[in-house]
Amino acid sequence: MAGPGNQMTGAGGHGHLRASHADREQAIGTLKAAFVQGRLAKEEFDLRVGQTLAARTYRELAVLTADLPAGPAAAPPPGQPAGARAHPPVGQAVLVGTGVGILPAILMAALLTGSDVLGEVFLLMAPWYLMAWIVAGAQMAANWHDQRSRGQLPPRPGQRGRARRGGQRSRPGDDLIRCVSA
Repeated sequence: MAGPGNQMTGAGGHGHLRASHADREQAIGTLKAAFVQGRLAKEEFDLRVGQTLAARTYRELAVLTADLPAGPAAAPPPGQPAGARAHPPVGQAVLVGTGVGILPAILMAALLTGSDVLGEVFLLMAPWYLMAWIVAGAQMAANWHDQRSRGQLPPRPGQRGRARRGGQRSRPGDDLIRCVSA
């Protein structure tokens, strides 16, 4: 489908035809995409949107979007980084190692130096440290459970042992249809 951005003033003689509301919306969509991509300043975007709403013909719409590409800018192929990073990302092993080693390091420093201040710091941090390990363990158990169940809820218990309509209890074979010959 040819949109207003694709219609040129002399292309096929369609420039004189009246534009519909949908044509104006398509042109505004092209302007929005150009604004988001940084191709238009805010003032120019506002001006062109106003002119688009006032446009009557395909030619007027084409003039407003002629200098803009019809589609979005080409994105980098998937799997390739958008830009080079200044620093490589910190690995999880480094983060975990740092978190694991802080409190034992404080304890070792307190024992080796005999510092009462470091001992008090260790005693203040130890409950929080223990609590963090408990929370981390619970989170790991929950993640393991979610992966094992693949996010599915366990099956609902069946109707076995419950009273069914009419006060009868279910038995094996109750769901079979009995055929009685006349």
